[in-house]
Amino acid sequence: MADDDYYKILGIEKNADASEIKKAYRKLAMKYHPDKTEGDKAMEEKFKKISEAYAVLSDPEKKNQYDTYGSAGFQQRFSQEDIFRNFDMGDILKEFGFGGSMGGASFGRGGQRNGFSGAGGNPFFQGAGQGGFGQRQRPPAKGKDIEYEIPLTIHEIMNGTKKTITISQDGSTRAIEVNIPKGLAEGKKIRLAGKGQMSPNGGPAGNLYIRSHFIPSDGYAVEGNDVLVSKQVSLSTALLGDTLEIVTPDGTTLNLKVPAGTNHKAKMRIPGRGIPEMKGNGCGDLFVVINITMPKELTDKQKEIIQQLQKTGL
Repeated sequence: MADDDYYKILGIEKNADASEIKKAYRKLAMKYHPDKTEGDKAMEEKFKKISEAYAVLSDPEKKNQYDTYGSAGFQQRFSQEDIFRNFDMGDILKEFGFGGSMGGASFGRGGQRNGFSGAGGNPFFQGAGQGGFGQRQRPPAKGKDIEYEIPLTIHEIMNGTKKTITISQDGSTRAIEVNIPKGLAEGKKIRLAGKGQMSPNGGPAGNLYIRSHFIPSDGYAVEGNDVLVSKQVSLSTALLGDTLEIVTPDGTTLNLKVPAGTNHKAKMRIPGRGIPEMKGNGCGDLFVVINITMPKELTDKQKEIIQQLQKTGL
């Protein structure tokens, strides 16, 4: 999919409501529908694109994802099949005055010229008998999607990186360079369109999904976009309080004030010093976990002091 602005394609503002979105699509569909354009391939592509825009913006959940992640981020997460899933083109076009029926039957002039077919009324995928526009044959099958787990350190997740991976298929190996964006935290995925398995019969390649796997490093752990790091302190430090030097995952050194009477395993939050959000809206937090070191043996002097403290009720 191209990096397109669906609002511009439909000629509407981003604050357009559902009725305005539908009205804009109806106007364009009446103009570019294949029944009107007499086999003009450029107009067919235009109709596909406005239908794609309407399929996204008319669905509240997909629209929210598109508004949240923007065009490029949305297209990393949604394939064309995802976009048109549950989008019944047959019913929509009948509502706009074009003939047709559902479930793989042709739409258009009596199901003949410039009709289109597809499962669930979808003219672009999985056509029954015929596929796409006109009387074309079903397109070749798409190659299989691949999911590849890639190990990343905290610094690679924080800053982004480049990795070269190898994909094997049918006895051959391909090397693919992957740009890892900032914020690809544990379990998150990015999609590389057309980088999956090749089609066995000349169709489009599948997609490659890169899933992050965090490698524990430098004492850091992750929970979503939050980062945890343990800090050992003495019993006296926990009782009396102190200021500690903390190195954040991005390499910055900060001073952290530990208050008197801090408990073992207490979490101290440093806001905004965790993993960046992939959509570019803020960061997670850094939590410093205080571990109080208890001495295994005491000197005679230490025992004497603690015994004196015991007498005071401490």
